[in-house]
Amino acid sequence: MAQTRRLRLGVFTLVAVLAAGVSGCATPPANPRNACAMLKEESGWYRDAQRAYKRWGVPIQVQLAIIYQESRFRHDAKPPRGRLLWVIPWGRVSSAYGYAQIQDGTWRWYQRATGHYGADRDDFGDVTDFIGWYVSMVHRTLGISKWDAYHQYLAYHEGPGGYRRHTYRKKPWLMRVARKVAANARRYRAQIARCRGELESGPWWWPF
Repeated sequence: MAQTRRLRLGVFTLVAVLAAGVSGCATPPANPRNACAMLKEESGWYRDAQRAYKRWGVPIQVQLAIIYQESRFRHDAKPPRGRLLWVIPWGRVSSAYGYAQIQDGTWRWYQRATGHYGADRDDFGDVTDFIGWYVSMVHRTLGISKWDAYHQYLAYHEGPGGYRRHTYRKKPWLMRVARKVAANARRYRAQIARCRGELESGPWWWPF
């Protein structure tokens, strides 16, 4: 009987831990501008970002800066609705969705290229892998450094073709946003350098 109670307690504890992890993904982190605080709060995120870095060579700070700009780390972020006759709420202005506001066509492109057909745009690990793949593809096709958050974001927003045609030059607002992304990447890089040891030692439940 005592052994059964201990087994039930162990299962209950494991379920509670996993549920806490899932609920943590559903709510944006309390301090998304502080990489150390955020990655400690969301215990699996550093592991996910590190895995994408090892696979694609895209720095963690670039991954985080793009996600911050696109969704402020909201897993179900969507673009605003358009308005019919400037008054009546209407359909979404694009199909962008998830942590990195990825459009349907781009997501299908990623899935075909990687074979990751079960990936979801509201799953943090899948999105960091997507960003790694996208930035790596831009590096191969356009020659932009994987560490260059400014130009990578311009290519992320405009697409490789748009970047090649310099469409961003007609969008001063976009270049201002790209400078913010670059500044956020620099800040995240400095923050992670200070707490990398703690992040890499991670809590015992990370393997789940």
